[in-house]
Amino acid sequence: MTGDALVLTETRGPVDVVTVNRPAKRNALDLALVRELHRVFGGDVRGGVRAVVLTGAGGHFAAGADIAELERRGLDDALASINGALFRRIEEFPVPVIAAVEGYALGGGCELALACDLRVASETARFAQPEVGLGIVPGAGALYRLPRLIGMGAAKDLVYTGRRVAADEALRIGLVNRVVPAGRALAAALEIAETISDQGAAAVRLAKLALGAQARGTDYGSILERMAQGILFESEDKHRRMKDFLDRKGRPR
Repeated sequence: MTGDALVLTETRGPVDVVTVNRPAKRNALDLALVRELHRVFGGDVRGGVRAVVLTGAGGHFAAGADIAELERRGLDDALASINGALFRRIEEFPVPVIAAVEGYALGGGCELALACDLRVASETARFAQPEVGLGIVPGAGALYRLPRLIGMGAAKDLVYTGRRVAADEALRIGLVNRVVPAGRALAAALEIAETISDQGAAAVRLAKLALGAQARGTDYGSILERMAQGILFESEDKHRRMKDFLDRKGRPR
């Protein structure tokens, strides 16, 4: 783990820890930070990794988008879905991603947590989608991830009012999976990640693929195609037939 980068990465056996590292700005998401997260989540999955824990430095998860930068963005930036593209990448990451939330997860920070498979919150955690107070709407997934996670009524409440939700309410409405004492979110998330790591690797990845497809309304045909191919790639019949083909191809005619 290096100390000055915008995103820190650490390997703990089969678990990777990714830390948003902009504590002076409460880990607000500016373009440089988003690009670094794209780099981390956009490459090949490290061999042997079974889960990823995503957290923030300095006592906060992410206090939203950098408003000074956001104010300068226009139509082209919105259409480019700068943050949304990153969060889709995290949502579709091949192995489970667990958010460990201390302090603020506001605006884009809340949407970042929503893109993860699971969310562990400490008692200090506060969640909100305050965009309407700035004259905009959540633009990186909250408008569709929140309803499917907590229900349409609760999602409308949070989006229309922009109010902050404490950890205990977040647990009650289903926004987070667990609440732990202050300072324990990372440790609790690592415990979950290690439990996941003890399960069948292929089974977990296929389960994430199927559950994600259902949540997003993805065409199941493409998902079944990939699952079927994955199963057949491991079959004895496939290996025998391809070996026979290669043997025949290598014989002189």
